[in-house]
Amino acid sequence: MILSALSMSACAQRAGGGEPQSSPQTTKTLVAYFSASGVTAQAAKTLADVLQADLFEIVPAQPYTDADLDWTNDQCRSTLEMKDRSSRPAVASHVQHMEQYDTLFVGFPIWWHVAPTIVCTFLEQYDLSGKVVVPFFTSGGSGAGETLQQLRPSAPSADWKEPHSLNRATADDMKKWIEKL
Repeated sequence: MILSALSMSACAQRAGGGEPQSSPQTTKTLVAYFSASGVTAQAAKTLADVLQADLFEIVPAQPYTDADLDWTNDQCRSTLEMKDRSSRPAVASHVQHMEQYDTLFVGFPIWWHVAPTIVCTFLEQYDLSGKVVVPFFTSGGSGAGETLQQLRPSAPSADWKEPHSLNRATADDMKKWIEKL
């Protein structure tokens, strides 16, 4: 079911946040991603190509600096946000007409064994009732941890799929994963 909906989506991409661009066809699938270092961005762009889906970057309203991302510093911004699971860093842009999408692939790096809290901010902006939400992630080696348990309350009426690692995944790897969905 997911594959048939995905194969019908139109190909259009735009990095850097803002409104996804779409072709004249009705778009059904969106790949949204947050990337701090560019690794998740590359996976998301490849996935959007494979799916022929729109692409949307989740851009923080206050960009993360290298110092903000220094996980070895207990007082850095990202560490403080992750210690407070109710933290909701603001996002700089919004998907217009989210209602047109049936399926949302949402990607992120794993921080402290879960998705960064900015992903919750993004999800909570929309009514995702009845939409299929497929999390994917990149990491330095850890798995998804409690990511699904953390994200599900941000879109409780969505049809959630298990998070999937796209570490070093090729387009062929992604096609095989999508076929299993």
